[in-house]
Amino acid sequence: MHEFDDAVLQCFLDNQGQLFPEDVAATLEEAEAFLEESLAVVVNSIDEIWEFFEEEGLDVDGAQGEEILEADEVFDVGDGRYLIVEG
Repeated sequence: MHEFDDAVLQCFLDNQGQLFPEDVAATLEEAEAFLEESLAVVVNSIDEIWEFFEEEGLDVDGAQGEEILEADEVFDVGDGRYLIVEG
């Protein structure tokens, strides 16, 4: 199980609309429960995002380098970490 700190949870709350048509969480607690259920991961670099997408067999539509950050599943926490949520 992953530990999601407040920065990660707040990032998801603030930006969940990029992945979901309606909010799936309204509080930090709901965000944490949702992220745990959806097996979300926190990574520390763009390289780790690429590794995750490759391991999961996710289609990146020919994206290269930092273009991966434009994927709806990738949330920039703002401190060098990224949250990946599979929709």
